[in-house]
Amino acid sequence: MVGAIIENMSTKKLCIVGVILLIFQVVAFLVGGLIPPSPTTGIPYLATKCVDVRKNQVGSKWFMPWGPSQCEKKIQDFSEAKDQDIGTNDIVFAIHIPHPNWQMSPWFQFLLVILQFDIIYTAQNPIRQGAMVTLDVSLGYRDDQVSEWTEIAHSMEKRKLTCNFTSLKPEIDDGRQYDCELLPFMELGSVTHKYYLINMRLPVNEDKFINLQIGQLKDIRFVAIHQNGGFTKVWFAMKTFLTPSILIILVWYWRRITMLSRPPVLLEKIIFVLGISMTFINIPVEWFSIGFNWTWMLLFGDIRQGIFYSILLSFWIIFCGEHLMDQSERNRLSVYWKQVVPIAFGSLCLFSFDMCERGVQLKNPFYSIWATDVGTELAMAFIIVAGICACLYFLFLCFMVFQVFRNISGKRCSLPAMSKVRRLHYQGLIFRFKFLMLVTLTCAAMTVTFFIISQVNEGHWKWGDFTVQVNSAFFTGIYGMWNLYVFAIMFLYAPSHKCYSDAGQSNGDLGVSSGEELQLTTTITHADGPTEIYRLAGKEAQE
Repeated sequence: MVGAIIENMSTKKLCIVGVILLIFQVVAFLVGGLIPPSPTTGIPYLATKCVDVRKNQVGSKWFMPWGPSQCEKKIQDFSEAKDQDIGTNDIVFAIHIPHPNWQMSPWFQFLLVILQFDIIYTAQNPIRQGAMVTLDVSLGYRDDQVSEWTEIAHSMEKRKLTCNFTSLKPEIDDGRQYDCELLPFMELGSVTHKYYLINMRLPVNEDKFINLQIGQLKDIRFVAIHQNGGFTKVWFAMKTFLTPSILIILVWYWRRITMLSRPPVLLEKIIFVLGISMTFINIPVEWFSIGFNWTWMLLFGDIRQGIFYSILLSFWIIFCGEHLMDQSERNRLSVYWKQVVPIAFGSLCLFSFDMCERGVQLKNPFYSIWATDVGTELAMAFIIVAGICACLYFLFLCFMVFQVFRNISGKRCSLPAMSKVRRLHYQGLIFRFKFLMLVTLTCAAMTVTFFIISQVNEGHWKWGDFTVQVNSAFFTGIYGMWNLYVFAIMFLYAPSHKCYSDAGQSNGDLGVSSGEELQLTTTITHADGPTEIYRLAGKEAQE
């Protein structure tokens, strides 16, 4: 009977393996912290107010904010429009991405644009409660500075204004500026062109009550966020390096499994599936986004990540369940359906939310599920349900870990009746399993920490002459951590080449007869029956 490597490898060799993995983990953090810049950059833009003086004249329909082909007439504020009898419908807000003397690059991967209105209070035109702004927006591109703009998308969009006053003055005077929340505006899943142009109008229609009572507009500001090219190159290089590493250990692991005289058990199958999901998320298909306009890459990346985390969560449940020594039914996936179904349901909710957002953006980059009350309620419902499932999962996982640890602690009362050498051997195996469980919980905690820090911290740390980019370090460090974790699981739980029945001296040292098999604590290698180690321990205690 063949046991797992974690059970047969000497403590010295396991420590060496652990140190090597720890070194790679530190390198993963340092690669992200020292080499690339921060993952993303946000660049502010102030929309230029162009006046449409062409009416029905033949010519380009696009309005450039600057350059040789800039719009013929501009205004600084809306008081000029009123003095010059310029209608609101004739004003076009134009922004060119990027700024002059710069150009976009496919290495930027995505383009996210946030919108903010600068609105001042006037007694004649206050912002009504729940006011909606209607936007007539167009997006174009070109790859040189002389070609005509090509339209990517055109849409009529609505955004809900949420504006308050920042100062605490009780009186409200004309000219006092509102503090308006940032609004989602646009998201592109690829940046394959050099120049982008946004033209936006705020059409006014009194009969349909469009863009009325939205306050006195002063300016429109945009923030364009994209991934930094330096970070993208490091990210792609890391995925390219890790893909063959996981693929090789995956093939090696399954070859070890198929060499056994018995069929694979559930724990071995789920480890193999976990390795496949890690390989799937590693494959650097993003390289193709440099040469092809694959706008679906963001959605595809979310799907890959969702599949991996779903399988990882299922693996933890099965991993703990298969180590519950007193559980009568094991080695069947149907035993865990009550735990796996909430995982699948929560993942389906997040997938539905993603399809409602980024799926629609494949056709209309200006779409946002958060733009309307119904969309916001639907999105919040998806997130809340997924959050409830995640909380229930975490509580149940902690309960299962507690059960496993309590089970092991209860069984250890049989160990004092063994011989000293044999007792130390079993205690070492129990320690290895507990240590692996603690590593698992540490990986989960690191992932949660990464999420929190990435939301609240965009800065860097400076140590002497070195600047450490915190977010970049966490991106590469967490990604490397999960690869190392899956690598370690497949390596340690692969069947060992050592055979207990032929172990001769080792079995003699442990006081076990050559015809008696040892089933160790950390791997379920029998498809039926409880763990043999505790059976033998109980037998020796009775003797």
